[in-house]
Amino acid sequence: MTLQQWLVGPNHLDATQWLQLFSHFVVMSMLSIGGAIAVAPEMQRFIVGEHGWLSDTGFTTSIAIAQAAPGPNVLFVPVVGFNVGGMAGLLVSLVGILLPSTTLALAATRWGQRRRHTRGVRAFVAGMAPVTIGLLGSTGWVLAEPDLAGVHFTGSTEVFRGMVRVVGQRLDRYRTFPRIVGETGGKNFI
Repeated sequence: MTLQQWLVGPNHLDATQWLQLFSHFVVMSMLSIGGAIAVAPEMQRFIVGEHGWLSDTGFTTSIAIAQAAPGPNVLFVPVVGFNVGGMAGLLVSLVGILLPSTTLALAATRWGQRRRHTRGVRAFVAGMAPVTIGLLGSTGWVLAEPDLAGVHFTGSTEVFRGMVRVVGQRLDRYRTFPRIVGETGGKNFI
């Protein structure tokens, strides 16, 4: 790999294409509920199908390499970006995927912190406890269903271990073996 390929990649993107790449990752950031991997099919459509910057194999390999490495699940984004546009692609894609969601989370946290004594914010915080209990109850209900096919969980390691324990204890009651995938501590654990 030459220095030029390392810096700007093999595709020689022009300014408009760099802006398109950045803009697409910005939009994906705001849609990636459940992590960046949730919008990987749309990224593949854009990068492979629409622009041809990577092959299907190159895109899939980028995700596989990132998933095999220790660290957060979002690691596949800079790997894809690097394979599209070298170090510049890595930076453009990583900033594009991280900047909007990080800015929104920071702004919402600061807003809530400044207004923590207002009636609306206190009501929201108080209302989250029953919502959490309801979500835990619905999770228990789903895990008890004999037709359970699988669960993709994102959250704490302890909660995931508890889910796996419950499913393991009920294996003889399920019609098939459920697939349990959990993302805890930033990486998928199967």
